[in-house]
Amino acid sequence: MSDKKAKIILEPSGASHEFDLLSGTEGPDAIDITRLYGQAGVFTYDPGFVSTASCHSSITYIDGNEGILRYRGYPIEQLAEKSTFIEVAYLLLYGELPAAEELNGFRDIITHHTMVNEALLRFFEGYHYDAHPMAMMVGVVGSLAGFYHDSLDIYDSHHRDICAHRLIAKIPTIAAACHKHNIGEPVMYPRNDLSYSANFMHMLKGTPCEDYEVDPLAERALDLLFILHADHEQNASTSTVRLAGSSGANPFACVAAGITSLWGPAHGGANEAVLKMLEEIGHVGNIDKYIARAKDKDDPYRLMGFGHRVYKNYDPRARIIRSVCHQVLDKLADSNNPLFEMALKLEEIAANDEYFLERKLYPNVDFYSGIIYRALGIPDNMFTVMFAIARTVGWVAHWTEMVSDPHFRIGRPRQIYDGAPQRDYVPMADRG
Repeated sequence: MSDKKAKIILEPSGASHEFDLLSGTEGPDAIDITRLYGQAGVFTYDPGFVSTASCHSSITYIDGNEGILRYRGYPIEQLAEKSTFIEVAYLLLYGELPAAEELNGFRDIITHHTMVNEALLRFFEGYHYDAHPMAMMVGVVGSLAGFYHDSLDIYDSHHRDICAHRLIAKIPTIAAACHKHNIGEPVMYPRNDLSYSANFMHMLKGTPCEDYEVDPLAERALDLLFILHADHEQNASTSTVRLAGSSGANPFACVAAGITSLWGPAHGGANEAVLKMLEEIGHVGNIDKYIARAKDKDDPYRLMGFGHRVYKNYDPRARIIRSVCHQVLDKLADSNNPLFEMALKLEEIAANDEYFLERKLYPNVDFYSGIIYRALGIPDNMFTVMFAIARTVGWVAHWTEMVSDPHFRIGRPRQIYDGAPQRDYVPMADRG
């Protein structure tokens, strides 16, 4: 029960109904409408759930108007500057920054779970050589439940930990194997002497023929991108993981469902769309023409990588990654690459053009991440997979939070039915 109340009056009857007004640590209050249908006989209608809180959560806080993103209360700016992805993963899973001994133990667990069962690798033989990596990710990650059914009791906290560790550790190995299958190279086994990000680059780009040395700047840039993408509150894929998990489904199946949702171009595919946009523009001399099209209200064309569904201010993740993006381009990218030249020009225009400033169309994290991935030599069809590697931590944290709640229940949205009213069956001979 809450001391704060909200009153809803239904017209034309004038019937008044009172509901609890719930408050979190920060952010707007929410009207608890759990009893709305039973008490008033009506549902709420909210396509896309833009005004609906689906759960209580203590993991991530976003204030889109102020450009704020915090993990477990810690500003993303501080974590990006001072932390590592593995430390952030621990924080998201367990709620607190680890002590040195805890971090070392967690890192060791993740490192020593990166291997996958050899039989799992044979799954890739069932995919065509040019299958999209996300298609393979959905199938292979979901199949993990068939290998680790000894620890699938979702109500056992120890089992939940084991599943979380396995997912975080094995997702990069599976992701790299997807790429190797595409290009016909042998799978590279993980190395326990490398960091999380460096190990992924080793598995992605290394071959048995020679050692692959990971550039420290590339390692840091990738680790930073993983931190920035680790969680983002109740987005489409996280909500999908929660809804799938609300039925009691195992975490491997839930994460596979999250990967499916992330695959959509409106969600995880945005950074790949930025590169396609730059390729369509073709040359820095064409930018003005495309900006004019974006400004024309009668032209459906729009620039990708600008603005955000949640942030009405500068995306804090984009502000962080911007400087690293320039460092990567300066050191690792071809200085004559026209895509990067166009990206820098677009960034400059967005920072000074009144059209962009008035509408708060700042470059978002997707604008920079795709550019960095391309500079690191990561294929375009792997961009969304990179997102999935990072977001697995957030998905598992939300799944764990939900199933740990003794009051959690299966998700069951309602609908407004617009179909035919009741009608009688018509025999075949009588149908016109």
